[in-house]
Amino acid sequence: MSKFRTPISKVRGFGSAKSGAVHWWHQKMTAIANLFLVLWFAFSIMSLGGADYATFIWWVRDPLVTVLLVLMITSLFYHFRLGLQVVIEDYVHNEGTKAVSLIALNLVTAGLALLGILSVLKVSFGG
Repeated sequence: MSKFRTPISKVRGFGSAKSGAVHWWHQKMTAIANLFLVLWFAFSIMSLGGADYATFIWWVRDPLVTVLLVLMITSLFYHFRLGLQVVIEDYVHNEGTKAVSLIALNLVTAGLALLGILSVLKVSFGG
């Protein structure tokens, strides 16, 4: 009876989980955002070359700089998480290890991003 199955019936259930395209799109959008944000950051830091600590603090306290730094940190860590998620899903075959690895990835990246954002905000608001 199985010799009469159509090719589509053989693969039904093995197709897209409907999240791959969104994951891919987020990775591409964060890559583009990271390109601009990291270039801005690199040029800004180079322009501050030789500046003293007070000048650097003054620079971070500029509202536009604060927002751009927070956006950069958020985008970089989200992009990092998306990339490592794919690596874990593709190369970790034990389901338990995969689940623990994904949970650890989410906790570590969220924690480091939060630490970076809070650090920028602390400097920005004079804490």
